[in-house]
Parts: sequence; C-alpha cells; structure tokens
Amino acid sequence: MSHHRIVISPGARSKHYWSDLWRYRGLLGFLAWRDVMVRYKQTSIGVLWAVIRPLLTLSAMWFIGWLFGAGVPEGVPRILLVAAATMPWQLFASAFDGAANSMIANSNLVTKVYFPRMILPFSTVLVSLIDMAVALLILVVLMLFHAHLPGPEILLLPVFLVQAILAALGTGLFIAALNVKYRDFRYIVPFVVQFGLYITPVAFSSSDVFGNPSIPEVLKFIYACNPMVAVIDGFRFSLFGGDLPIHWPGFLTSLTMCVLLLVLGVRYFRRTEKGFADII
Repeated sequence: MSHHRIVISPGARSKHYWSDLWRYRGLLGFLAWRDVMVRYKQTSIGVLWAVIRPLLTLSAMWFIGWLFGAGVPEGVPRILLVAAATMPWQLFASAFDGAANSMIANSNLVTKVYFPRMILPFSTVLVSLIDMAVALLILVVLMLFHAHLPGPEILLLPVFLVQAILAALGTGLFIAALNVKYRDFRYIVPFVVQFGLYITPVAFSSSDVFGNPSIPEVLKFIYACNPMVAVIDGFRFSLFGGDLPIHWPGFLTSLTMCVLLLVLGVRYFRRTEKGFADII
C-alpha cells in the first residue's frame, strides 16, 4: 500500500507567483472587507471614527504650524496647506502600520493554507484607501469653504496617490518580513509612525527647510531622503499649483528613496516568504 505525501509549498520560487496574486484577488477583497468590519464593529460610534481621526490629526498639525509660525504661501490658507498633507500622511501611516503587522495578525492563515503572502499587506492598503476617501471628502469641503479651486495640476494627484501607496508598501513589506522573525519590530512601528510625522512636511512646508540658509545642506539631504516628502510636496503642487512650487532636487531625492525602498521591500519579502509558516 503506497502512501502519498502532500506538501503545501509557500510558492516563493514559483514562476506563477505574480499571476497567483491576480487569481487570489477574491481573497484580497474579502480580507480587506473583513478588516473594515472588525475595525468599527465594536466601537460606539462606528465608522464616524473614519472622520474623527483625520480631523484630529488635521487640527493638531494646524495648531503646531500656527504655534511655530511655519511659512504659508501667499493665497493659500494654512488649514488647506495642512489638510493637503494630512490626507497622504494618514494614508501612508495607516497602510504602513497595517502592512507591517499583517503577517503576525493573520498567522492562523499563514500556517494553514497556501496563497501569495503578499496579499495580506496588499489588503491593508485597500482598507487605508477607504479612510483616504473620507479624508478626501474633508479636503473637498475645506477647499469649497475657502473658495479655492485647483488648476490643471490636479490631474497629477493620482500619480502622487500611487506614490504614497508604493512608499507604504515598500517599507511595510520590509518590516512585515522582519516582524515574523523578530517580534520586537511590532513595537518599533508605532515609533516610526510618530517620529515620521514630525520630520514630514505636514505642519510646515518643504520651503521652510530647503529655503532656510541656516540649515546645513547635509540635513536638507537627510530630510529629502524621507519618501513622504516627495508625496506631500506633490499633493500640494497638484492642489495649489504655482502657489507652491516643488523643490526639484529634494523631490527627486525623495522619489528615488521611495522606489529604492519598494524594490528592497519586495525583494526581501519574497526571499524570506518561504519560511514564514515555519517561524510563525
């Protein structure tokens, strides 16, 4: 009597891995919908938190910018300047946090059945896009209230939206893979999000950094290496056009870091993915 042994392969070396991502798109949608339901199911005010969270961040960043006298381009109200940065930052912070913790949060799935593991961090991005849609509505209301209509540059907004997603995925995939082996990283993620908020031009403008002669060039370069600098500068340019020009050297440095982090994140995740089930 012969015995057959069935092995569930993680698929890390599969030539069909990327096509598998498309074949499992139904699972991607299900996981995203499940996360949305779980997030608001046991709260008293439910989905209103999707409105309250960006409003609280917007209020805090507006106050900090006003308190420290951050520069505001002529003709652009401070609240709009901050709102245009809060929206992509919230998207990045939510997607990065969700992606970084996605493997640990779904360890029961990882150990039981095969599917492309990258679906888990991808699903957290879909959830973050729902919050992004709410934040976008808040921004539209504020722009209508201040009678500020964007110019043709608004057509570039989806490009910078994709860039924010890629920045979150690049860093999130890298930390997600590290989180499986080194659980200490789950405590580092909140610190990265909190610290990143203060070194990202949310309460202030990049012009305050690049146009300040008292700041050493090396610090300006380090600041430009933040991938979210390019995203936020791009969002503001899309909404305010010539009133807020882009500092191109810093923008290109930030964009390069975004692409580099994405490539490194995907490569490291794919290289270590085959051992996730054994470690978790």
